[in-house]
Amino acid sequence: MFAVCVCLASIVHGGVYMHSDWLSDKPEKHGLDARILADVLEEGAQEPGLRSLLVVRNGLLVGERYYGGASAADLQPLNSITKSVSSVLVGQALQRGVIRGGVSATVRELLPEAVAMAPDSPAANVTVAQILSGRAGLSYDWQVQYDELISAPDLVSMALALPADPITPRAWTYNDPLIGLISPILLRVEGADLADIAARDLFTPLGIERYEWTRDNAGRSLSYAGLALRPRDLMKVIWTMAEKGKWRGRGVIPEEWVGDSTRSRGAASWRVKPVTDIGYGYLWFTGFLHGHAVVWGWGYGGQFALWVPILRLAVASAAVSPPAEQLAAQTDAIMALIARLVQAAR
Repeated sequence: MFAVCVCLASIVHGGVYMHSDWLSDKPEKHGLDARILADVLEEGAQEPGLRSLLVVRNGLLVGERYYGGASAADLQPLNSITKSVSSVLVGQALQRGVIRGGVSATVRELLPEAVAMAPDSPAANVTVAQILSGRAGLSYDWQVQYDELISAPDLVSMALALPADPITPRAWTYNDPLIGLISPILLRVEGADLADIAARDLFTPLGIERYEWTRDNAGRSLSYAGLALRPRDLMKVIWTMAEKGKWRGRGVIPEEWVGDSTRSRGAASWRVKPVTDIGYGYLWFTGFLHGHAVVWGWGYGGQFALWVPILRLAVASAAVSPPAEQLAAQTDAIMALIARLVQAAR
């Protein structure tokens, strides 16, 4: 039996009310089958790696459950959903015009001092768009090289040392070191660390007060992983994206960037059942779930930051990182719960 901490009733039984910084309401008032929702939230307790499930419809919190001793106050690691948050920060920087050349700017142009030390690096001519879309044509295998990445004295040097992929140069590659360049790029053009930029431009407007952010061995906040948020605060980011960049009527993320970053640039090679036609935009996954277009951030182990635009439905999950041999099963199990929530929406 796994411990379950329910800090908000899994289904709201009263009328609309304020709970912390979210308004809550009964799911059936928003076209969500309350029985299915209750069943899914209850069954989440049978998934040992799951720590939280939150459901928002029409901007109201209609379901919330915590598992394994977790609570609403806990900061949960987002793992690679950090990449999607980094995409948001790039979009905001582009709107301010601090990235000269926009998404066509190259690593050589944005990190000239570093590239001067490795002028023949294949990464030097990679563009921001190629970094964000996973189509830079450089070889990297996260399953083999991740330990090297986290122990690297200088992440920039590791990225610049990546070789060109001679076999599938146009294929999608989940390239952590290249995505890791977002942090030093924004540090150079903004004059501030990634975490400080996020606090100023994203977290403060959304009322996010608590977070943790892992730094690399050079002292920079990571842009490929390392962010931890309360699940309710992650949901704020999701819902702001779902609302075309607005939080409670105020523009926070550029609407144009929401559209650009969530438009698939081609197929991604990763799979999670029962999602189909999985693609990749600018550090956001795209696909179809029960016939509906969905967009999501995806973290190792089943962290999902997902929304269904046509249904005005969003789901956030947090989970612990499983052993590699359990990864696929845990990820599929959590997405299966989310898929049932999508089915419950009318």
